[in-house]
Amino acid sequence: MNLSRREFSKSLFLSGLGCAAGQWPASNLKAAEPNIKAGTGIIDVHTHIGTYTDPKKNLSPEALLSWMDEHQIEKSVVLPLTSPESTKYLQTTESVLAAAKQYPDRLIPFCSVDPRTTHAGSVKALVSMIQAWVDQGAKGFGEHKVGLNFDDPLMMRVYEACQEVGIPLLFHIDNIRGKDVPGLKRLENALKTFPELNFIGHGPGWWASISGGLTPKELGGYPKSKVKPGGAIDDLMSRYPNIYGDLSAGSGANSISRDLAFGTEFLIRRQDRILFGTDYLAPGQQVPQFELFDKIELPDAVLSKIYRENAIQLLKLTS
Repeated sequence: MNLSRREFSKSLFLSGLGCAAGQWPASNLKAAEPNIKAGTGIIDVHTHIGTYTDPKKNLSPEALLSWMDEHQIEKSVVLPLTSPESTKYLQTTESVLAAAKQYPDRLIPFCSVDPRTTHAGSVKALVSMIQAWVDQGAKGFGEHKVGLNFDDPLMMRVYEACQEVGIPLLFHIDNIRGKDVPGLKRLENALKTFPELNFIGHGPGWWASISGGLTPKELGGYPKSKVKPGGAIDDLMSRYPNIYGDLSAGSGANSISRDLAFGTEFLIRRQDRILFGTDYLAPGQQVPQFELFDKIELPDAVLSKIYRENAIQLLKLTS
């Protein structure tokens, strides 16, 4: 059976709540009173809280949860941003952990530290920092969005520490942050050096690499042309079991919509390692993933994996 996002979400809603056909939840319900039955909704692996670039657009945990309810998102991963290149207004690990503690059934915290931070120091020091956050509930590391080459020695220390602690790492790649080259050779170096660390790919450079024939400039953009053979994503996924893809932001949506036939086949082919994400970070933000998944039809088993099952397995969630 092939389902669009709307059909899938509606089936989850009706089966989970036993409501009459066509009845949808009100969007103004309180964040503390979710209208999604546990174990039925979508898991979004990429959101933020706080301020990103506009001080007039602060996203509170309650506003995030209300938005989640409107879109049948049961749980969201909340990512800190701790590198100066990642945002105008840094979002700390401590603020993310505090929000998740307040709403433990809805928000999944990640942790992050800039690898250039002096007190991070050695791998041993990084392990100690990261483990302390994991002990407080962090399920992964990221958003790792740093103005260094992807396999810079400082970056590789972070990967080594995350591998030792045993949590996945969600990264951003383009030609400014997590810098790489066409073919993603720097990412490949990290993948083969740390085979027990699960990497989650995000950002223009990662998703532009669904296609072959890229220029260095295209690693920082959103190519609109049809996908060409030889894309690095398919190649890396075929050779390294520790690389996943986060479909969030304009880059994730564009990678599928730019060539819908190829994109649909790609999602089916890589169904075990694709995660639904939005990168929702400001009130009123437009999210292209909803339109995209309303437009394409996928087998319900594939949608279930992308919407929640892969995240549950990768993040070791209980449901």
